[in-house]
Amino acid sequence: MRKFIVRFDGTDAVVKTPKYIYVFEFKLNGTAEQALQQIDEKGYLIPYQTDGREVVKVGVEFSAEKRNIGRWLL
Repeated sequence: MRKFIVRFDGTDAVVKTPKYIYVFEFKLNGTAEQALQQIDEKGYLIPYQTDGREVVKVGVEFSAEKRNIGRWLL
């Protein structure tokens, strides 16, 4: 069974697996590109860069109209 940890710390969510750390930023009234830009501008990846695992940023755009994920980017 694969273990992972989900944290909500500064960014919207951080998911840690044995090989990867995923840093998520969610936007309801914005774009996936804006979410990725915010991860960079606010330095959300910095605390995880010395961890040894691959760090992946994920920008997620929610669609209020569809009430679902509209788009996501890595």
